Amino acid sequence: MPKTAKVVYKPIGLVVGMAGGAVAGLIFRKVWDRVGPGDAPEPLEADHTWGEVLAAAAIEGLIFSVVRAAVQRGGAVGWRRVTGTWPGD
Repeated sequence: MPKTAKVVYKPIGLVVGMAGGAVAGLIFRKVWDRVGPGDAPEPLEADHTWGEVLAAAAIEGLIFSVVRAAVQRGGAVGWRRVTGTWPGD
């Protein structure tokens, strides 16, 4: 990929990634509303067990990883449609 195209794609990829993170956060909150009582436990909250904290972290990590991969892949496919080049090359 030409150097100019890579430079142009960087900020676009950053914005798309940030939007993906926001979407992942919304999805996690919706999932947690169905899975657990109240808000998801934070690691430093004393009133939650190890199991609750680790389960919340695992679910959140899974969702963020899947959404991140989907958003990055979708951005790359869109970039290729517009420019004819793949941003990862």
